[in-house]
Amino acid sequence: MVEKNTKKLSASFEENIRTMNEILPVKESFDIIRREMIIGGKASVFYYIDGFIKDEAMLKLMDSFLSVAEEDMPQDAEGFLQKNVPYVEVDLLEDFDQAVRNVLSGAACLFIDGYKECINIDCRTYPARSVDEPDKDKSLRGSRDGFVETIVFNTALMRRRIRDPHLIMEMTEAGQASRTDIAICYMSDRVDQELLKNLKERIESLKLGDLRMNQQSLAEALFKRKWFNPFPKFKYTERPDTAAACLLEGKVVILVDNSPAAMILPTSILDMIEEANDYYFPTLTGIYLKTTRTLITIATVFFTPLYLLFMQNQQWLPEVFEFVAVRDTVNIPLIFQFLLLELSIDGLRLAAMNTPTMLSTPLSVIAGIVMGEFSVQSGWFNSEVMLYMAFVAVANYTQPNFELGYALKFMRLMLLVLTAVLNLYGFIIGCILVLCFLIFNKTLSGRNYMNVKLN
Repeated sequence: MVEKNTKKLSASFEENIRTMNEILPVKESFDIIRREMIIGGKASVFYYIDGFIKDEAMLKLMDSFLSVAEEDMPQDAEGFLQKNVPYVEVDLLEDFDQAVRNVLSGAACLFIDGYKECINIDCRTYPARSVDEPDKDKSLRGSRDGFVETIVFNTALMRRRIRDPHLIMEMTEAGQASRTDIAICYMSDRVDQELLKNLKERIESLKLGDLRMNQQSLAEALFKRKWFNPFPKFKYTERPDTAAACLLEGKVVILVDNSPAAMILPTSILDMIEEANDYYFPTLTGIYLKTTRTLITIATVFFTPLYLLFMQNQQWLPEVFEFVAVRDTVNIPLIFQFLLLELSIDGLRLAAMNTPTMLSTPLSVIAGIVMGEFSVQSGWFNSEVMLYMAFVAVANYTQPNFELGYALKFMRLMLLVLTAVLNLYGFIIGCILVLCFLIFNKTLSGRNYMNVKLN
């Protein structure tokens, strides 16, 4: 739980200002502004962050405050709020923790001599990019907007799609230092109340210094995963339409400030491999796309281990498939060829991520030519192995979930090693282990990937 300074504001203006100056590094930080004014004959002080405040709004507010006559000043802060603050988002704060948190979040806090409350004016604006379609989660049809790093924009994108009073968006925070905003979004008439209660209790009981990695830090704190099970516990999306559809299905969506993705609970293996295109096309087309993606996802795990198994036992090959056997000289054992290519493909992927956009395409073409043509001619790899690994590398991109893609990769590597060491028995043991990883992968809802309740 985040420790808070619950000290109440006092009726002494000087004491309040002294305490705020002690908490906020006004002299050390150039962007924390302390602005003194005379309002209605009374001393007053503004605290706000330069860069978060809407300058036009603050200029109009200050102009309005300077025109307040001394005889028109109300006796309390509530009266001043109602009579002299021409702005929409205002409220009164009674303790220093609220005041400091609001200032550091971008709001302006006004202290006036004689008032024991602080007037909070939420005229902030955050630097934000446009809501363009995500690069990873593209759709052939449908919306072209995507989540950004500002949590208020993200909630607005979902609220625009669901105009229902049952849509609840609760705001909380986590992190002793970061005080990161977290929005828990759900449909009150459709959500699993047990899951929602469990989730709220976990977030409220978090003891974290900060959420430096945003949602990843929150996910690891909410649910301690077993290191040996690589399958993800949560589904992520950067598409507002996908998040809105999940809300209408009764799921819970978690948004974390500074993160352009929504965390969706609960989830299953079928939820992981579906995408927006499955629903933007007619039913038959959507079923075909989902079925194709499922079959290809299964093939990415078992294709190369099965090939290795048959190459180790070529007498099992039916005559109709004898053409797949390796005919060239095998200079390096097949298992090492597969493992080297798995490593090389990840190296190319990392290189593409860190390559400037204008150079990524030509460098990818050059790398593909060098690895595909010269590595076969030099004798490092067989052409059949290159072909099957190329299929696996491309097939990984048929499903949009990055975490699931690497989980399937680890399952494939495990199957390859076990098959190479123990032959048929290794392949069978590997298949059993893959099934166990899926069945016993318990998620936050208490259910596994097969949507079965686990104790």
